[in-house]
Amino acid sequence: MYLSAQERHDLGRSRRSTVSRSALADFVVDEHRPDPVASLQSQDSSRISELLPIRYGRMLASPFAFFRGAALIMASDLAGHEHTGLDVQLCGDAHLSNFGLFASAERNLVFDVNDFDETLPGPWEWDVKRLVASLAVAARANGFGPSEREQVVRACARSYRERMQTFAGMRELDVWYAHTTIDDALSAGVDPQYAQAIRRTASKAHTRDNLEALSKLTKSVDGQRRLASDPPLLVPIDELVGEAEARRHEQQMGALVDQYRESLDASRHSLITRFRYAGMARKVVGVGSVGTRAWVVLLLGRDDDDPLLMQVKEAQRSVLEQYLTASEYQNAAKRVVMGQRLMQASTDILLGWLHCVGPDGHEGDYYVRQLRDWKGSAVVESISPQLLGDYGRSCGEVLARAHARTGDRIAIAAYLGNRDVADTAFVRFAEAYADQNERDYRALRDAAADHRVAVESTA
Repeated sequence: MYLSAQERHDLGRSRRSTVSRSALADFVVDEHRPDPVASLQSQDSSRISELLPIRYGRMLASPFAFFRGAALIMASDLAGHEHTGLDVQLCGDAHLSNFGLFASAERNLVFDVNDFDETLPGPWEWDVKRLVASLAVAARANGFGPSEREQVVRACARSYRERMQTFAGMRELDVWYAHTTIDDALSAGVDPQYAQAIRRTASKAHTRDNLEALSKLTKSVDGQRRLASDPPLLVPIDELVGEAEARRHEQQMGALVDQYRESLDASRHSLITRFRYAGMARKVVGVGSVGTRAWVVLLLGRDDDDPLLMQVKEAQRSVLEQYLTASEYQNAAKRVVMGQRLMQASTDILLGWLHCVGPDGHEGDYYVRQLRDWKGSAVVESISPQLLGDYGRSCGEVLARAHARTGDRIAIAAYLGNRDVADTAFVRFAEAYADQNERDYRALRDAAADHRVAVESTA
């Protein structure tokens, strides 16, 4: 149903009677709240059992690492509170390490959300709450005091609100075309220290491409390029399943590429056929994703100096689906890809999906993307209060842009208003949830100490 700009504004204002802006601060621990360790273990059955100790080992590295892997726990907590009902395409896991730099199709370096494993339509504030909570958790890990933490979180919340106000006044196409390139960010009058940090990260990102990945992940064997072995983090399929099974899978690769190609824009079809299969390995990635199946596929173009390394990663049901609604897409990988295409201003030209039986015999949904294409991110564990505040502000701005593309930006802006009522509420929520995250982290630590959870440390 078409609504005028005024009607959309009135709709947003009316939602304050459902959830007041100050109520965004609320975090009440339900007496029936699921045990956090049990919640994490509920995901174990769908994962590779031998890799689960690595997952828990990585989560125990710090409260922030735990937070990164605990999207399911927070989804359950958010579902226990009233929400505004103003839906957008959610990232679903919008913590600050899921933002970063990567190359656009036009070969510009852009800053945007870059992880969509949990994406699903839902209330806009769920993403914002996960983002501000991640800032509070990271700020505590870095030893920031209460006032410094407040400034960091407030800067993020304010930037989201103010950027949404800007988008509310823009034309539809202008919102869709909006994006954040690094050149634009540096010319926008940012703090000189932040600008210097951006330049350092950007310079490093430019080196993180296929050639750099090739040098790290492959070796030359009898004059041919092969994926290296570094178990359990990187295991070529012939080591994983034997040479006979690896050869059988290689013979099926043509059909799998054809299926994947159909998920791409037609203009990319001929491009992917110019590469040939040269190897595959299972790779351990991330923190919360550890245990799900992720593969690195080596493709070669005109010769061995023309590599294309692709990541083929398993997509499972979003952790949000049991609390919101089931995805409209039967294929979970298609859900991830379509969400990414909606939210990102510029998306990997080779992003696609397929459903297949992997080399290990597991049948699942997999999304496919380039492994590295000028990727870069902030090292939040060693960042100063000023820089973390600046970084959080940038994250808030691009999250607002993603939400403005997929939801009713005028209604959300009207709900938030021009005053800092919502900003203050998000600061309070972030601190309260950081307290809960520390309790949950200790629960996992105790479970590991009692040998209820197996733990393995890896580099």
